[in-house]
Amino acid sequence: MRVRIPTMRILLATTNHGKIVELKRILGHAGVEVVELGDLATIKEIETGSTFTENALLKARYYLVASGLPTIADDSGLEVDALGGAPGVYSARYGTAGASDADRVNKLTEALKGVPLERRGARFVCVAAIAWDGGERTFTGEAHGRILDEPRGRDGFGYDPVFFYEPLARTFAELTAIEKAEVSHRGIAFRRLVSWLREGAALDTSRPGDRIENPTGDSFACSQ
Repeated sequence: MRVRIPTMRILLATTNHGKIVELKRILGHAGVEVVELGDLATIKEIETGSTFTENALLKARYYLVASGLPTIADDSGLEVDALGGAPGVYSARYGTAGASDADRVNKLTEALKGVPLERRGARFVCVAAIAWDGGERTFTGEAHGRILDEPRGRDGFGYDPVFFYEPLARTFAELTAIEKAEVSHRGIAFRRLVSWLREGAALDTSRPGDRIENPTGDSFACSQ
């Protein structure tokens, strides 16, 4: 049976309020009923991979098993050229334990002190993963910009206030929610996922012989 999106309930595996707002807006346009983690949220370390793709899949697989629902998860971060690609997959853990968004932004600007603007190239990367009982897919989005000396703007979250997006001559924190969704790494990745869903993706078919391992140690068929 082909399961089509107008009646699809999908778990969104994040507790980040900013992400939830952004992604509900994008996924809602595809007729997806978004289910939040609620009591399924865990403090267990799931993001143990070395790439955005690995971490996104680890989260999607974990919560698929925990909930029984097709699950969407993402991993995203900021890669700064002058820092050799840091903070990268550690973007949300950049700085001391318990650091706030503002603390991480301060650490970043301190690390770039004295670096001229032309060498402050950076990109936001997002990998969106969907896992279901039968398969998994990933979709990648990128947004390129430069890191400013000081924060600008009051909207957005994370590193948005210092990420200057040159085509619109504003930081991500100065963009409206609609503007940001159009150009952001997360918006691009999730629109690609939604486009795939709208094309009539079947979430119940697998390619014989493919397996993925879930967090319980069991395995199930997958298609990529």
